[in-house]
Amino acid sequence: MAKHVDDEVIEQVRSSVDIVDVVGEYVQLTKRGRNYFGLCPFHGEQTPSFSVAQEKQIFHCFGCGAGGNVITFLMDIEGLSFQQTINRLAERVGIDVQIEDSGAAREPVKNSAHEKWKAAHTFAASYYHHLLLNTVEGEQALAYLHERGIDEETIKKFQIGWSLPGWDNLTSLLKQRDYNLSDMEACGLVVRQEQNERYFDRFRGRIMFPIMDEKGQVIAFSGRILNSDADEAKYLNSPESELFQKNDVLYNLHNARMSIRLKKQVILAEGFLDVIAFTRSGIDHVVGTMGTALTQNHITRLKRLSTNFVFCFDGDKAGFEATKKAFAATEAKQVQRTAIVLPDQKDPDDFVRTNGKDALTKIVEENGLSEMAFTMLYFRKGLNFQNDTDVLRYTENVLEALAKFSSPIEQSYYTKQLADEVGIDQSVIEQQLRKLLAKRARSEQTPREAPQVVKQERKTQKLDATSRAEYLLLAHLLDDPTALRSLGIEEDMEVFVHDELVEAFIHLLAFYENYPQGDFQRLLEVTENAELKRVYMFATMLEKDPESSKKEIEDSMRQLRKYRVEKRIEHLMHESKVAEKLSDYTKALDLAKQAIELKRTLHKI
Repeated sequence: MAKHVDDEVIEQVRSSVDIVDVVGEYVQLTKRGRNYFGLCPFHGEQTPSFSVAQEKQIFHCFGCGAGGNVITFLMDIEGLSFQQTINRLAERVGIDVQIEDSGAAREPVKNSAHEKWKAAHTFAASYYHHLLLNTVEGEQALAYLHERGIDEETIKKFQIGWSLPGWDNLTSLLKQRDYNLSDMEACGLVVRQEQNERYFDRFRGRIMFPIMDEKGQVIAFSGRILNSDADEAKYLNSPESELFQKNDVLYNLHNARMSIRLKKQVILAEGFLDVIAFTRSGIDHVVGTMGTALTQNHITRLKRLSTNFVFCFDGDKAGFEATKKAFAATEAKQVQRTAIVLPDQKDPDDFVRTNGKDALTKIVEENGLSEMAFTMLYFRKGLNFQNDTDVLRYTENVLEALAKFSSPIEQSYYTKQLADEVGIDQSVIEQQLRKLLAKRARSEQTPREAPQVVKQERKTQKLDATSRAEYLLLAHLLDDPTALRSLGIEEDMEVFVHDELVEAFIHLLAFYENYPQGDFQRLLEVTENAELKRVYMFATMLEKDPESSKKEIEDSMRQLRKYRVEKRIEHLMHESKVAEKLSDYTKALDLAKQAIELKRTLHKI
């Protein structure tokens, strides 16, 4: 619970942010009716049960019960404290609210170090960029970029720069600006020479590509050497650090985020120049894996924006392997996947320079390959179909793949295509496929009950009459605190019957002592118990009639009184039978009479 933040500040920050915009950065949302829906980020699911109500500025998952407002969403998904979340949202909307997080004493120190690292990277990027565009020393690198079709507008958009070949140009500037060189070594900008403990620039004589995080802040670099015949590596990257983890960062994501959401598709390329080639062609929804394999962190980040992945890596052997691994990494991730294979083993950058921007746009729009179509192309690569051995090997590989992950429709489609390719009768190929499918079915021992487990996870909570009355009553009390007093509920501490509702009611009474006018958003923020929050969210999502709130409250209370009487009758009859077994007939008769009298009062409730 936040103790150092004024309610007015919280309200100012909360009301300045739209929950749909914030949640939309983590979940791909689709509007249906008045609300937005998507896959819940807090539990795995295949059918969207996660709802965001823009009018109420709340979210709720009907599958796992998670719910809250924009502040609690960020706290839950990012693991932030309340104060950190307020600061994050305030910064987002330009409100100057810097609140020290008393609950995380060590966090400011760590963040302070990281902020210095980012500031140093930002300075370095600006320095490299200036050298490229405004100095004689950068003219050769600038000419090289122009030769590759990269104009100054693109250079400025990606903040491309040039590092001088000298040993300590950047190091000296960082030292002049009072940056600790040991810190600069830790974040990867400089290197320490162990013999004499001198520091020198990590990047020298290279075209510099700044790598940004999702906010567009520079956190690393990749430097490309001009002379491809040199003994040095073609690309030199910043080392991994607390600031930069390669398996967590995608090149150009900060620029592409909005376009990915608008296009409802993300194109994954490999290198920096490939990404730039796409953007030069007017294709903005592209990110780069920077030569590393697609990781689960990458997939998670991208799924928040789109579930339609297009892989366009290099057309050579390494690119084919990268595409194959990308398909494997995204298997069973509930995403649509296609691949684009450029002709003549070209990468996107080479393809644009040879064929022009329009050619890349056309091939992206028209030449997407399904996983199976790409797999067939993968197995066909390097084979000679004039050689019987190659034909048979290809046929066997394709059939194994068909049996592994294709639907019956795909199997029918691709067996025909395979038959035409290799000149084998389709019926023979289908017969062999059936054998492989039967063999696969025997080897798999998946329990038949497994699909039912998934269905149970999505099961909507069903309410009996009493439970519905409880939740409906709580829903009205959440909307109107005055109902507690006007209907005398405040004095009736036994109005609710189930333990979780009783606890929620008592917690609500305590909250209304501090907030007599009510504030549901604030209630969500101060309620730390996840089960209580689930109860409040379920109640507020119930359909109710605001025009008949008094009648619905009275009907709910009547149902709850009737329930309590019925339970009392059951208890009396049970006790009567126990007394009868103990031969205490007088007590048994008295208890039975009480039960009968209570039954007569039921119709009056």
